[in-house]
Amino acid sequence: MHEMGLAEQIKANAMAALPNDLGHMSVKKIHLKVGALAAVMPDSLRLCFELISRGTPLEQATLEIEEVPAVARCRKCQRQWTVLEPLLTCETCQDSPVDVISGRELNIESLEVLDGNNKSD
Repeated sequence: MHEMGLAEQIKANAMAALPNDLGHMSVKKIHLKVGALAAVMPDSLRLCFELISRGTPLEQATLEIEEVPAVARCRKCQRQWTVLEPLLTCETCQDSPVDVISGRELNIESLEVLDGNNKSD
């Protein structure tokens, strides 16, 4: 399951972003941007993350996933469009090749942290 490896990377990167002396703080949310071409099943990713984050400051964190559409640009006419089907030729001039300029992302955008008093930081 490819989502388990992704969940492990998210955990490692999120943990690395936290201060060494976290005290009574825990992570409430992890905001992700996931490209439409990243082949990620959000529910599977959430389940895998839940399993591997047990016993860590990430244990109560939820993954908030924003999907980034796949966008291509024609090298010939420079037109950009949202890719809705696998065929990558320009919708305007029918030329190829085209460059995929978004849709492959898998980025942690931010972490929401709670202090010991359950106040958002």
